[in-house]
Amino acid sequence: MHLDVVELRNFYYRTGLGRAAQRAIRDQVVAFWPDAERQTVAGFGFAVPLLRPYLSDARRVIGLMPEQQGVMHWPAGMPNVSALCPETRWPLQTGFVDKLVVMHGLETSDAPDALLEECWRVLGPGGKALFVVPNRGGLWSRSDSTPFGYGRPYSLSQLELQLQLRRSRFLPERHAAVLFQPPSHKRFWKRWGPVWERIGRQMPTALAGGVLVVEASKQVYAKTGSGTPEAVRRKGGVLEGLRPVPEAKPV
Repeated sequence: MHLDVVELRNFYYRTGLGRAAQRAIRDQVVAFWPDAERQTVAGFGFAVPLLRPYLSDARRVIGLMPEQQGVMHWPAGMPNVSALCPETRWPLQTGFVDKLVVMHGLETSDAPDALLEECWRVLGPGGKALFVVPNRGGLWSRSDSTPFGYGRPYSLSQLELQLQLRRSRFLPERHAAVLFQPPSHKRFWKRWGPVWERIGRQMPTALAGGVLVVEASKQVYAKTGSGTPEAVRRKGGVLEGLRPVPEAKPV
């Protein structure tokens, strides 16, 4: 189930809870990826709130939004870099992206395996992706007052298993939990939000975090041999040159 882009925009840009969530998740993204100088950074779903730190130094920044959700102009006051696209057919060349952020994309997708295939396709060899999903064990996935209360929540083991499926070919590398404050619009909880985040990040477990952020890299395995007849002939010619080959006698 995809939320409408207007609902997502209103939550992240027009509510105090949404701005606090945006800040907490974006800080974790920047902690994983401090810079993206001369790189191509893309986001899918509604990931644009997390991409702003890269506008100044990245080669290009692209915000992809699924057609079931809708699209909006982003960033405000600057030339638009967002585009509407089919969920599993993005208007990007294979291997075009260096860094990819997916938020409100995987848990709401009707075809998560196909979506992961598209993520893998657009990344270059060794490219990295961040998947931001609601935590099954957290409070945010149980509240429909935030966008993380919709779609399929994940546990860390479930998400890493799906990323490691043979058809996805991602290698999970590290993870973090964020959004430890309760998903409440009440002023008291919002005022103490930064304190909750600091305390939560020091906890040894991710059970209390409302959102999981998992970094994974694209794996490309080298072929052991082409197996083509032409390659075999070339290989045989080299070996034959190590010793003389007797000439055939005339009959």
